[in-house]
Amino acid sequence: MAQMKLEIGGRSFTVTCQDGEEAHLSKLADMVDGKARESGDPAGLTESRMLLYSALQLADELHNAQAAPAQPAADSDTSPPSPVDNQIVAALEKLADRTEQLANSLE
Repeated sequence: MAQMKLEIGGRSFTVTCQDGEEAHLSKLADMVDGKARESGDPAGLTESRMLLYSALQLADELHNAQAAPAQPAADSDTSPPSPVDNQIVAALEKLADRTEQLANSLE
């Protein structure tokens, strides 16, 4: 197991991940950090609220992407989502659930 330090919304988090998953986790953390920064002044939010809002924004984007009709590219077939896309969706859903649990436990 590898340990990583992630920066999200100006705060540091140390997390554990499977060996070889560091780049993927870093990419996901960058997405969450972007949403945390969009939430406004991170200093004005508790850690749990910042993560909750970030997860909700990502979940909203995911919901909208799943609800939108598929727009196949002109030169592509109508193949199903790639395994990587499915992994990202699953990871975002898991992150949203964990963040909501954290926010609930802190309130």
